Amino acid sequence: MNVVTPFEGIGASVKRKEDLRFLSGRGQYTDDINRPGQTYAHILRSPHAHAAIKGIDTTAAKAMPGVVAIFTGADMQGIGGLPCGWQIHNKDGSPMAEPPHPVLAQGKVRFVGDAVAAVIATTRAAARDAAEAIEVEYEVLPAVATMEAALAPGAPAVHEGVAGNVCYDWHIGDPAVNAAAFQGAHKVVEFELVNNRLVPNAMEPRAAIGDFDPTTGDYTLYTTSQNPHVIRLLMGAFVLQLPEHKLRVVAPDVGGGFGSKIFHYAEEAIVTWAAGKIARPVKWTADRTESFVTDAHGRDHVTKARLALDAEGRFLALHVQTLANMGAYLSTFSTSVPTYLYATLLAGVYTTPTVYAEVKAVFTNTVPVDAYRGAGRPEATFLLERLVDVAAREMGMDRIEIRRRNFIPADAFPYQTPVALQYDSGDYEATLQEALKVSGWDGFEARRAEAKARGKLRGIGISTYLEACGIAPSAVVGALGARAGLYEVGTIRVHPTGSVTVLTGTHSHGQGHETTLAQLVTDRLGVPLAQVDIVHGDTAKIPFGMGTYGSRSLAVGGSAMVKAMDKIVAKARRIAAHLMEASVEDVEFDRGTFRVAGTDKTKSWGEICLTAYVPHNYPIEEIEPGLDETAFYDPKNFTYPGGCHICEVEIDPDTCQVEVVNFTAVDDVGRVINPMIVEGQVQGGVAQGIGQALLETAVYDESGQLLSASFMDYQMPRANDLPPVSVATHTTLCTHNPLGVKGCGEVGAIGSPPAVINAVVDALRDFGVRHIEMPATPAKIWGIIHAGQRLAAE
Repeated sequence: MNVVTPFEGIGASVKRKEDLRFLSGRGQYTDDINRPGQTYAHILRSPHAHAAIKGIDTTAAKAMPGVVAIFTGADMQGIGGLPCGWQIHNKDGSPMAEPPHPVLAQGKVRFVGDAVAAVIATTRAAARDAAEAIEVEYEVLPAVATMEAALAPGAPAVHEGVAGNVCYDWHIGDPAVNAAAFQGAHKVVEFELVNNRLVPNAMEPRAAIGDFDPTTGDYTLYTTSQNPHVIRLLMGAFVLQLPEHKLRVVAPDVGGGFGSKIFHYAEEAIVTWAAGKIARPVKWTADRTESFVTDAHGRDHVTKARLALDAEGRFLALHVQTLANMGAYLSTFSTSVPTYLYATLLAGVYTTPTVYAEVKAVFTNTVPVDAYRGAGRPEATFLLERLVDVAAREMGMDRIEIRRRNFIPADAFPYQTPVALQYDSGDYEATLQEALKVSGWDGFEARRAEAKARGKLRGIGISTYLEACGIAPSAVVGALGARAGLYEVGTIRVHPTGSVTVLTGTHSHGQGHETTLAQLVTDRLGVPLAQVDIVHGDTAKIPFGMGTYGSRSLAVGGSAMVKAMDKIVAKARRIAAHLMEASVEDVEFDRGTFRVAGTDKTKSWGEICLTAYVPHNYPIEEIEPGLDETAFYDPKNFTYPGGCHICEVEIDPDTCQVEVVNFTAVDDVGRVINPMIVEGQVQGGVAQGIGQALLETAVYDESGQLLSASFMDYQMPRANDLPPVSVATHTTLCTHNPLGVKGCGEVGAIGSPPAVINAVVDALRDFGVRHIEMPATPAKIWGIIHAGQRLAAE
């Protein structure tokens, strides 16, 4: 009886290999790790948004049971501050303001949660108790909690020497060409909106363990990171000034990141440095409230936009002015988010001839802001897709027709936008058509009427979006201010029996890399999925890689693996040619079998692998033994996923509660490696997008206190807030990477917020509403409904 082996390569919906480990409790997260002689750190944090530190008295705290050491900013004055990884230049060419970011506060605190002292003790409880005994004398200073307050004349300075609290004033586009296009416009639509501040709230709070070996001088950091090599580079070279070979960074299993675990945080430097000082391991794990005030927040833009149209509704020009909140300090990649990851996407899927964007980055006395799932792309998409809906209404046009009229045609690629990027492929009409079909768009008015009969307000919204992934290439981004390369590395290590270990510079924190990356090997080499292991997250084991963010793992990391596998196959063909006494050119390879073309001569994958390591019959003078290859891949361009999202909502006019009743996502993510994992990624992103649109926002009071610093006050989406999500894909291949992939990790969070808000506005169309800010809470909707009712009564 022949046993049919199920297909496990590219395109197969293979169940995730890693899930059994996680579901059975065998995952190993940073907090699961305990080192011999381990101590615990507790960070004393500022209760004030802005204050001068007049004195710190640790006498009583040091005398408490279990206390090993207490460190303050004065102890760490000899080390560097936390670096920013991307320098932006102002419109006049001058560099941005880049104030120092001390690991522990020195002289001043600048946001609630700023680290003031680190207590090291034998237990967590002892460290916490001792921290409460530290006496800090603060001189409370006026704080600026909003960008409006920070930019006001005479506003308190977040950093001395930073004029007007402006980090940079950056522009892209040709202002003269843009202004001329507005002069000839039939209609100019003006619009203002806010992209609300979000808190990432990954399932696993951040944690870090510093260890030091006094016999070798080696340091090890275990941390919840998306990119351990980047952390090693930043912390070793810029903060602790350690040679990289003396610093190992390990990122074990990571329970979600959404961008918030890309960055180098103070706690990583604190525990590593402290471990060297006390010659014992030091462990720190955040509690949830600590995460709210220390993890980098996301979004927080205030934007004014103007769209010029001709009489047929074609876009002539777009002018955007955005204020972007940086928070109190520059986080690792914060400066790139509202510039090269936002403004360069303002053309979207449309043929707008000229786009001019002005971005002003502002310091405030709040938690630093950096990349959060989508990082700039959701902000650009929300602006564009709300603006297009408003333009359609003011032009008296159908929402679908105005988009179609302005789409980049499928035969126009490669397409050069007016904001630097060149799209390589796409078919926006195809994804739109599929989404309209799957969502039942044509039957919506009947559903609206049925809902009205039940006393509900029903609306439908659409978003046609595009994003840029796999940020690259290194030479270009370096010229634009990036302080790191953006290539990726892959090592394919074939063992004598034919099984394979992959060493990758990418890092998984929920995406399913142990499955999808293994599928690449199965597809190319014919090795069963169970015989492929993926290793990542340890700088002592893998070559220097750049980690995971911006949906880059397959497009960049997977491409590096393909290049390494090509080297493996090339060498294996030479070995096979020797064994079969044929020329290399005549040896074909297909998923595990080497064959001499036109003959029945074959050798199996296992035979070749064993020969490579047991070279008894081997051309030793021509080919080295072993089968182990490494390749680096530096992308030629971004990849450009796109698609169409359609949302239906019902609003109860009595409670003003919004229910998302249907959601359709049709995305072009390039070649799909694992459809089941793609569906899960899209659904997760949509959940976060719905959270932003309807529920989540970080709220500060005027003094800089974060009022929404717990799940009691910050509303995360629950299962009953989410609808069934219909996920489909329409594929156009990326033209410049060997896999044809584009990326799927962020598309759900990019296309969904404007689709939801467009649906809410559509549901409220009879109340004269033009826009509702995110989150569209019942309180905001109540105000709109009752204001509309009063207007009608008058």
